[in-house]
Amino acid sequence: MPPRPPESGHFLTIAEVLRLPVLTEGMPRVLAGESQLNRAVRWVHVTELLNPADFLEGGELVLTTGMPYPEDASQLRGYVDQLADVGAAGLIVELGHRYRKVPDELVTACRAREVPLVELARGVRFIDVTQTVHALILDAQGALLRRGRDIQDIFTALTLRGAGPEELVHTTAELAGAPVVLEDLTHRVLMCELLGRPYEPVVSAWSRRSRAAPTLEKLAPSGPEGWLIAPVQDHHGLWGRLVLLEDRLNTEPDPEHLLILEHAAVALTMARLAGPAWWERRAHRSVLRDLYERRFRSPADARARAEALGLPAFGHRLFAMVIRHTCRSGEGEQLDERIAKALTQTGVRALVGETAPGRIGVLLALAQASAWQPVAERIGRLVREELGPQAVVAVGPGVTDLSGIARSWQEAEQTAEAITPASAERWFYVPADVELPELLGVLRADTRLQRYAERQLTRLIEHDDRNGGDLLPALRAYLTAAGNKSVAAKLAGMSRQAYYQRLHTIERLLGCDLESGLQRTSLHVAVLVLDARGTAAAGA
Repeated sequence: MPPRPPESGHFLTIAEVLRLPVLTEGMPRVLAGESQLNRAVRWVHVTELLNPADFLEGGELVLTTGMPYPEDASQLRGYVDQLADVGAAGLIVELGHRYRKVPDELVTACRAREVPLVELARGVRFIDVTQTVHALILDAQGALLRRGRDIQDIFTALTLRGAGPEELVHTTAELAGAPVVLEDLTHRVLMCELLGRPYEPVVSAWSRRSRAAPTLEKLAPSGPEGWLIAPVQDHHGLWGRLVLLEDRLNTEPDPEHLLILEHAAVALTMARLAGPAWWERRAHRSVLRDLYERRFRSPADARARAEALGLPAFGHRLFAMVIRHTCRSGEGEQLDERIAKALTQTGVRALVGETAPGRIGVLLALAQASAWQPVAERIGRLVREELGPQAVVAVGPGVTDLSGIARSWQEAEQTAEAITPASAERWFYVPADVELPELLGVLRADTRLQRYAERQLTRLIEHDDRNGGDLLPALRAYLTAAGNKSVAAKLAGMSRQAYYQRLHTIERLLGCDLESGLQRTSLHVAVLVLDARGTAAAGA
């Protein structure tokens, strides 16, 4: 049975070549460079020259019987230096013609330069070795060309239908079978696809690790972790980098991974050139929603993802803010982008993004000792300037760990929902600002409350409708004045005598005693429920 070519068009490695039947007959034994057996073999070269470097280009597996080797150990070191300098994949020496045993000097020299050295105890036909390996290499190159066309077709189709960066990054990771990260020039992780892996071990301390891996002139393993990095451009030049994280450190990159990364980087560049690309805002929205909906596997995962996006989560107080507004995004800059730019100018560290229609989320990170109220007020002023006086800013309780931010966010959301035009005017609101009118406003859709208000006030409303009366406004004024009839009469704009008559009529129709604190409270709740429904209808 003929040997199978490597999968997916990959080049053979030295380890794979040594497992071929044509070489196993020679009983190969590795003497040096054991850690480099994953080097790719781009060709097999048979030579008996003492200076073979002039005939090599790099990546060749050199076969020799050792006939030209000198006795002088220093010359053997020079021979190995030539192979290492030119980038030869490795050296195979067949015993029996010149040596019964590979010279120790040759082994030592190969170990010093990390050149894989293999001895063959039995003779093999070098012509059979070259034919077999070359056939497999050519098959692999053909398969790589076909695979390259498929990869190009995939990214061309994604580009033509305007796929977003999230889909492009996801497709890149799926094709490569390895985690992929899209970062900007400040080394913030905007998008990533980890293929089910947790965030914490992959993107933790990302900025430091990324700065240790420079962008090389050509695609090749970079940095101590051997990342493959492709530049992404926009109208202004270099914008960011697409990073593929191999599962293991390889001196030779996977040729298919190079193809995938090159085409993906071009597709991302085309996406940025196609029009406005608020990718940072999209990244913020995604992380904020994941935090709010508790999608992260663990607090460590949440912290790693937030910090990779530039938010200092550790050692800071974190505040969830919800901005409620009625503005609509036009064709120009998006609303959350406007708020983010305004915040950037103040030096506030935050994630900003739309979390739902009419809602913008802000996650603040403040130093432990700093006061949060001035920052919240500054944001409130900015929001009013950008989104108008109807915008509401609500702040949840501060937390010291992202595990508690979802609860803080829920409180901020409930506070923002409860505030009405009748609420006290403030630059920002906290849960303590939600009083009975606001609470009833939040619960206004509850049918039990609606039925309660109807039972309490139906007779009064029907009387006003039939007679064009003003008993309900009179009752509202009385309840607002906390039972002070003189103040209530002024609020209602009536004389005391006329107002007292209306109070008697109200007591008769409702069968109640307005002097009773309990009955007055019951009516006040019913009126507030009715007003909350009216406010909601007006807002709609």
